[in-house]
Amino acid sequence: MAADFDPTAEAPEPRTRIPLTLERVLLAGCMAAMALITFANVVTRYLSNISLAFTEEYSVALMVGVALVGTALATAMGRHIRIGFLVDMLPPRGRRAAEVVAMALVILCFGIIAYYGAWMTWDEYDFEALSAGLGHPQWLYTVWLPVLSVLVMARALGRLVRIARGEAS
Repeated sequence: MAADFDPTAEAPEPRTRIPLTLERVLLAGCMAAMALITFANVVTRYLSNISLAFTEEYSVALMVGVALVGTALATAMGRHIRIGFLVDMLPPRGRRAAEVVAMALVILCFGIIAYYGAWMTWDEYDFEALSAGLGHPQWLYTVWLPVLSVLVMARALGRLVRIARGEAS
């Protein structure tokens, strides 16, 4: 029940074919890179009055990566955003059906994002679009949108299988 939910409680580790360590390592790497970029920007500005504002491109790309990888991790662990008020009033079978519908909608939503993200990446590659700050090919940043959307879809599909088997709560 939602009233019994404790967000500080340790979530049980679901049994997945690919360990969730993958997402945790990616999250830690992205967060460490963002912290280093920010630290370098602060130190450089303090010591030399020179801004490293061009590094904002890297920070934005890393933030998108953190959001999508975090979504994959939350989805796999069943900690995705949901409104439980009405669903918690349902019997266990109804809650399970609602979770199946939710995972199907996650797969659909991120499938659409992956599809259009792939088209956008292709267009940026085809038209040789360059990033505004550093002049790098824009598709190098955009390619991660469909790739990480597929990761979210895979984790949602894995959770859907675990729900169907009765392994997920």
